[in-house]
Amino acid sequence: EFLLTAARCEPDRGEAMALSPYCPSYAPFFGFMGAALALVFGNMGAAYGTWKSAVGLCTIASLPSKNVQTEMVMKSIMPVILSGVCGIFGLIIAVIISSSMEAGENKYSLFSGYAHLGAGLTVGLSNLATGLALGMAGEIGVQDSARQPKLYIGMVLIWSFGSALGLYGLIVALIIAVKSGTELCKCTIDPAGLVDCSGL
Repeated sequence: EFLLTAARCEPDRGEAMALSPYCPSYAPFFGFMGAALALVFGNMGAAYGTWKSAVGLCTIASLPSKNVQTEMVMKSIMPVILSGVCGIFGLIIAVIISSSMEAGENKYSLFSGYAHLGAGLTVGLSNLATGLALGMAGEIGVQDSARQPKLYIGMVLIWSFGSALGLYGLIVALIIAVKSGTELCKCTIDPAGLVDCSGL
């Protein structure tokens, strides 16, 4: 019985030749890494930006109460909100990558894997940079805006341009992530050992 089971599990030589060289079994690894890195780096940027901005917001308590305006405290939450968007951008790309992946042989190409890995790194690292920028500018900007309210408009512009970096990464990642290389899975290796893509 064991020998019969082993014989059934042994791949047929003809089926092995029908597999596409552009769609190996390890191709989904790159796609999963792209989805993971998009979310991880995006959340790292969001966490850092939220942390530093919140620290700056808390230091307002050390200022004299007569110099602290209630509306200014509420306005100073803006860098915290913008930092949280970094994680959302990473989540969007991670969901898109995960939903476009298929299990099974000749279903997912290396082209798609590399594209999804590149998309994940693009949005992840861009939003990590955004979180760093918002964290540093948010901490100092919140404190100085509380001391001098006239600085608030300038700080909003700085925070806006800092958050735009993550948006640029999201746009490029969306363009890259929708690239499909499924057609490459129709290429096979002929008996002569050459790649045959006549099925495209």
